[in-house]
Amino acid sequence: MKNYQKYKPGYYPVGPEYTDWVKKDHIEKAPIWCSVDLRDGNQALIVPMSLDQKIEFFQYLCKLGFKEIEVGFPAASDTEFNFLRALIDQDLIPDDVTIQVLTQSRQHIIDKTFESLKGIKGKVIVHLYNSTSFAQRQQVFRKPKNEIIDIAKFGANYFNQKKKEYPDIDFQFEYSPESFTGTEMDFAAEICNEVIDIWDPKPGENPVIINCPATVEMSLPHVYANQICYMDRNLHNRENVVLSVHPHNDRGTGVAITELALLAGADRVEGTLFGNGERTGNVDIVNVALNMYTHGVDPKLDFSNIPDVVEHYEKYTNMPVDPRHPYSGELVFAAFSGSHQDAIAKGMHYRKETGEKQWTCPYIPIDPHDIGREYEGDVIRINSQSGKGGVSYILERDYGYQIPKEMRPELGHMMTSISDQHHEELKPEKIFEAFSKEYINNFKPLDITDATFHYNSSTREQGKDSVGVDMHVIVGGKKEHDLTGKGNGRMDAVSNALSMSPYHINYKFITYSENALSGDSNSKAAAYVCIEDQLKRRFWGVGLHDDIISASVNALVSAINRMNQVDHIIQEEN
Repeated sequence: MKNYQKYKPGYYPVGPEYTDWVKKDHIEKAPIWCSVDLRDGNQALIVPMSLDQKIEFFQYLCKLGFKEIEVGFPAASDTEFNFLRALIDQDLIPDDVTIQVLTQSRQHIIDKTFESLKGIKGKVIVHLYNSTSFAQRQQVFRKPKNEIIDIAKFGANYFNQKKKEYPDIDFQFEYSPESFTGTEMDFAAEICNEVIDIWDPKPGENPVIINCPATVEMSLPHVYANQICYMDRNLHNRENVVLSVHPHNDRGTGVAITELALLAGADRVEGTLFGNGERTGNVDIVNVALNMYTHGVDPKLDFSNIPDVVEHYEKYTNMPVDPRHPYSGELVFAAFSGSHQDAIAKGMHYRKETGEKQWTCPYIPIDPHDIGREYEGDVIRINSQSGKGGVSYILERDYGYQIPKEMRPELGHMMTSISDQHHEELKPEKIFEAFSKEYINNFKPLDITDATFHYNSSTREQGKDSVGVDMHVIVGGKKEHDLTGKGNGRMDAVSNALSMSPYHINYKFITYSENALSGDSNSKAAAYVCIEDQLKRRFWGVGLHDDIISASVNALVSAINRMNQVDHIIQEEN
């Protein structure tokens, strides 16, 4: 691409002494979560939420388990102010939930912010910020570092003054050096320490929150983590400070920088559901939380019904969740690839056979049931790229047919051909319709309407001519014949009887299997038969009946009729 030389890194890395966090291989516990859906998320919407929508969304966030929720910028507009007042006046804030409000370091805005909090019960976080990056100082404020520090110090001191005016409110203070990622790290630490020293948190009191926003994501993820590690080691009074991050997603690595920041010393995360926010969005808290969950860490948020979370989010924001969005998208558990389907199906069978409790299923990092998704219709789906394993898995999962291994390639090829021809995904009911039409109880032109077996041995052990059969056969719906035969088993006896019929039906019997379609006593039986013609071509048939013997006869008849479609072996005698 042209003009690449006009760009250069705009961030400030730190030395190698701030990289030892890389020795950690997983996050050990959930951070403090703060939802900023109602502030950062709302201001990013084309049409911001109404008052009623914001109240509903707030209540839903509480239901999901958020204990800290930033509700807005009350000095910014009447809508923001009225929303906060509605929460307070209608007593809508649960006792265990702390709301957070945002303000710039300007006197009249701080006054309005504290005024909006009159009468609030419980703790409230008041969040102060001012921009600190080199680009902001140079181009927006045109101020040197010391004057930027003065802005932060004014706000911090004024917070202390306002706190005395509202002695009945339990305040916790937060400071953000906005545009942290474009700020020199020594300066970021310096300005934060000035604020910490002014607020002077003591043990047993509400700790100060120092929030380091990736207002614009500028670097590789590990660089941001190194910066967080630097702050972790260089903040004053660290034992009484909560180190928070507020990641955005400009480079598409918002989740990665959040996870690495937690390894590097961060205690708290501000983000939104599904990453809604300015430009490319905030970090997706759902994604980060469920990543932890798949590593055996309780995220302390309830995402056990992801379809419900998606439904509420889309309702309030009018923003869609992408079909490929991790964990939450419609297609994230869908496997169309044949090799993937085969591995998933075998993994599911392994869990069932062994009673394995640990989740290790190939290609699926989380049990869909744990987040309110279903295997049925979610995991294995069939299109022209699918293979034999997926089709067989669906027929067993939804309909109880245990397709023999040798039959699966033929069946899979048939289904993918149908999908390719119609350029569409095949739903389970369409798969079963095609399977049934092609294989099950095909009685045209040959139909054995009655077969009575008798045994030459009292023990009914198989041996030469140990089984006899008397059959009534109808051909083409009108020709009727009574046939008899003997063989070393039921299928062999039927085959011998048919070979002596006027139609000279000859083939080689290859294999037979059977299963009950369900575990109850009223279950139907399914039988599977494969035969081979004189040209070594093989034909499968499936029989279905209440009685397994009748099912096996039906399967053989189905295989013969499928062979007849190719060989035309059933010829009337002259």
